[in-house]
Amino acid sequence: MKQLTLFCLILFTNCLLFAQNKDTWIAFQNADSTLTGFKDSKGNIKIAPKFMGMSIAHKFDDIMVVTEETNATWKSYYLTKSGKIVGRDSLYIYDNSPDCENEGFIRFKDYKTDKMGLFNSDGKIVIPAQYSGITRVRNGMIIALKDAVKIQDGEHYFWSGGKEYLIDTTNKVLVENFACTDELNFYSLEKSKEQNPDPIRDHFIGVDGLYYSFINFDKEFKAWLKNNLLSDVSKDNLIKNSFEKITYWKEPNGWVTASKTKFIGQNYTFIKLKLQELNAAKTDYFVSSDRLNKFIFETSEYKMYFNNCNEPKDWQYPVKNIVISSKNKSDFGQDHLQFLKTENGYKLISVSSGKEELK
Repeated sequence: MKQLTLFCLILFTNCLLFAQNKDTWIAFQNADSTLTGFKDSKGNIKIAPKFMGMSIAHKFDDIMVVTEETNATWKSYYLTKSGKIVGRDSLYIYDNSPDCENEGFIRFKDYKTDKMGLFNSDGKIVIPAQYSGITRVRNGMIIALKDAVKIQDGEHYFWSGGKEYLIDTTNKVLVENFACTDELNFYSLEKSKEQNPDPIRDHFIGVDGLYYSFINFDKEFKAWLKNNLLSDVSKDNLIKNSFEKITYWKEPNGWVTASKTKFIGQNYTFIKLKLQELNAAKTDYFVSSDRLNKFIFETSEYKMYFNNCNEPKDWQYPVKNIVISSKNKSDFGQDHLQFLKTENGYKLISVSSGKEELK
């Protein structure tokens, strides 16, 4: 009985420590908004304002990139929650922004070899810098490109050749010859001895002989559109499959929002006709993948769809954009219906029209 009590006490203590460590710290600024610091969930200052420049994280979970001024020079590095500093000369920068942690991991770059690797939440190297490129960690998995050749094209570059792998955060190869795509939902992974018959899944044979299958966002959305929306374009069903607020373009105000009930009630005829057009064989339309625009979708309803650096989590919550061209070939205006992938399925989130005045 004493041993059981001791075990429960140790388990409770470990869980408590884990919960404390997972407390998300929130960024705040000094009086003149020039420096950033972090507070815990209770408002206690954990790091006084001292960061600038590359310090773009709004929240601090495990590890992040920061910049501070020391002796009139800027120094950038990776900082862990415990205060450990790593990777002073190894910042991975993409599109003028440093990497942002995902699932407690963050990418780094060895500029001597031009290769990439991965730090964990303690600042330890869990994947050495041996890859030409790696994706963010997604459900504990990473797509890694190895032995590619960098081709410079003006100010930009791209990789040519090489071999792509699906690996985990211990650098274990799961699938060889894994073609990189943004359409796979890594959080839908299923492993099986036989191929999953679901038509919206893509399959890959693993090095362990098992099939790794993932839902393909594009296939999933098109199947959902056909079976859940185009089969019933009633007002009630459209409201059911809409986000709580609809964002739409209205002159001269620009992007505005309205509740889904109000917006669909006032624009139901237009939306119904657009959806019915999709069932017509001659309709000129396509479906593209997009990201949630952080400059438009700024309010609290959308916070879960952005990471700690306020970047859209399109690898988990993509936006599917239906673009419909006018039947009149001389009219270049297009209508857009945007759907956000949510925890409760795809939801209509934004509408714009080439020439129709939305209410």
